[in-house]
Amino acid sequence: MKKFFVLITFISLLMACGSAKDKQEGEGTETKPADDLSSNPDYKKGLALISDSKNLCLTCHKIDEKLTGPAYREVANKYESTEANIKMLAEKVMKGGSGVWGDIAMPPNSSVTEADATAIVKYILLLKK
Repeated sequence: MKKFFVLITFISLLMACGSAKDKQEGEGTETKPADDLSSNPDYKKGLALISDSKNLCLTCHKIDEKLTGPAYREVANKYESTEANIKMLAEKVMKGGSGVWGDIAMPPNSSVTEADATAIVKYILLLKK
């Protein structure tokens, strides 16, 4: 019986030492998930522009649900992130458009610069799932 307790104690010590070693090796090596965009500069800039109340984007759009206009994720899933699409969509942000997502037209956003419209579109296209 004494041998049994010694054996259990020895095994417990080995397991405890192994766990501590695993924790030390794993410390600080955690990485962010692949879909974490928070450090992407295009994501940060576009999010800031969309959230800015003067741009009125969130009046008609949300990330995952349709409001007056399509959800941003729907737009991202429809268009590939190419220079041609980014330019075309940025123009739609500035000049408005209709017919692609239904009968309701998107009004022009004349206060949005071309650079800001491009940043907004890059942000939206990053939301593709």
